[in-house]
Amino acid sequence: MARPFGIPVYISPYWLIFAVVLIVMYATGVESGLAKTSDRYIVATAFVLLLYVSVLVHELAHCVVARGFGLPVRRVLLYPLGGYSEIEKEAQTPAREALISGAGPAISLVLAGIGYLLAKVVHSGLPHDLIVQLFAANLIVGIFNLLPGLPLDGGRIFRAGVWKLTGKPLSATIAAAWAGRVLAIILVGLTIYGQQSSSGSLLNLSWLWLLVIAGFMWIQSTQAIKAAKIRERLPAVSARRLARRAIPVSASVPLAEAVRRAQAAGARALVVVDHENTPTAIVSEAAVQATPPERRPWIEVSSLARTLDPQMVLSADLTGMELLQAVQQHPATEYLLTERSGQVYGVLAAADLDVAFAGV
Repeated sequence: MARPFGIPVYISPYWLIFAVVLIVMYATGVESGLAKTSDRYIVATAFVLLLYVSVLVHELAHCVVARGFGLPVRRVLLYPLGGYSEIEKEAQTPAREALISGAGPAISLVLAGIGYLLAKVVHSGLPHDLIVQLFAANLIVGIFNLLPGLPLDGGRIFRAGVWKLTGKPLSATIAAAWAGRVLAIILVGLTIYGQQSSSGSLLNLSWLWLLVIAGFMWIQSTQAIKAAKIRERLPAVSARRLARRAIPVSASVPLAEAVRRAQAAGARALVVVDHENTPTAIVSEAAVQATPPERRPWIEVSSLARTLDPQMVLSADLTGMELLQAVQQHPATEYLLTERSGQVYGVLAAADLDVAFAGV
């Protein structure tokens, strides 16, 4: 939708639907002296729009500080439950992590202060109500994000503190993620208590909104814990260790013969080569397994092979995060691993990477 400071800003397609629902919720529940229905919807629309503008300014503050520390920013995404800044690298130190994380809530509270002062100047009428919405939107965004649990900014500040004390960023992530889980449980408890205290027998929309936020926080905290455990395992993950031995076959070899040769050589992968013995394709393991044995003598391996793109050729020396990033940037089921000399070392199956992280 825009590129403020050169940072691409995207809006989730679900945002518009959610915004309409939120406007209706707020317009039917707003308590003010506005008698006209149209005025109530104007105030409600202003609140929702200012809320998301506040979220955008909040996220841009993170991005500007991150870029000041030399961290690349991919984009800002606005979605129904808030916003997300895609910063491609982690902060180098706990102090920088805290400054990047605190920039968002700080700018939100500054905007809330501006709204408060303006409300003192404009005393009544529709303009006053709109300014009050500016104050309320930024106060909500600023204070809520300071709660000490992931995925909130306060959780990242808490993580930075634990990182500083322990010197272990992965342990700090797990601690902040568990704090996020505790906050989610507290929000659920508040929802149950608030509903029991109300006269209705069903969850009203305000408490339902709180319940949705709690569920989102629990899911994001759980994902952060899993990601931390995966990162802990990353240094031990090596393309060379996970490589499958491969044998070269020509494109016209029947599949049954190619499988027989692989079994005789103790290999688990087939690489199609040309007349100069240069690899041109990798035979799909899934396609081989899906082919009935009685049909294999009549099928050439080339019909089950995927042509080698340059991105499917990886160094056998890749390990850890470099290996994971290479696979994420160019998804495929199999990759050809080569030595620095260009000699084929073997084949890396994406399924083997999944097995390496099994149980996380």
